[in-house]
Amino acid sequence: MFPASRLVREREHFSRSVMVSVAVSKVGKTSIVFVEPGAKVNSDYYCTRVLGQGLLPDITAKYGRYRWTLQQDGAPSHMARNTIAYLRRQNITFIEPDMWPCNSPDLNPVDYAIWGPGGARVPW
Repeated sequence: MFPASRLVREREHFSRSVMVSVAVSKVGKTSIVFVEPGAKVNSDYYCTRVLGQGLLPDITAKYGRYRWTLQQDGAPSHMARNTIAYLRRQNITFIEPDMWPCNSPDLNPVDYAIWGPGGARVPW
């Protein structure tokens, strides 16, 4: 007889996921900002880690003196009053949450510039 350890094989039922944020424009892409595993992405985390320590310094470096506008989606941390106040304090031009369509995958360039159609990773 074979030992049970050779007969039973366990595997994870779900693949691990990674949450990232990136900014994309005709000028180029920012570095990818990785969200810490298990982090709760509320407005404070989004403003401090994703924007303040990640995207905004990279955007500023890429654009220099040129004008740019931040476009976000309807994620709760993007639409929070605290986030809107943060963007205003930082003097960031952005599209107001009420001007963004509720669900508009056609307006999400990250899906095509980073992941590609159907979620396939695009080499860059």
